[in-house]
Amino acid sequence: MRFLKTLVTVLTGVMIAGLLTIVALLVIRLGPAPAPPAFPVLPEGIALPEGETMQALTIARDWVVVVTEAGAVLLYDRESGALRQRVVPE
Repeated sequence: MRFLKTLVTVLTGVMIAGLLTIVALLVIRLGPAPAPPAFPVLPEGIALPEGETMQALTIARDWVVVVTEAGAVLLYDRESGALRQRVVPE
């Protein structure tokens, strides 16, 4: 009977230690969410038209695409910063 009591006590301790380990690992792994990435910055040499504000930015090898708050899509040359094309939604 004494062996059974010791066995139950040891197994209870092992289960408590295991449960605490699982909780600790969950807290470590699922800790605070990472901060969202910073909003991209418009490259040097590219200026938006007066009154336009950037909503989205895509940078490719040869060009930069800016979507404005009004929904206009502005396509700039990446090297010169010159406006290549402007597409305005209907």
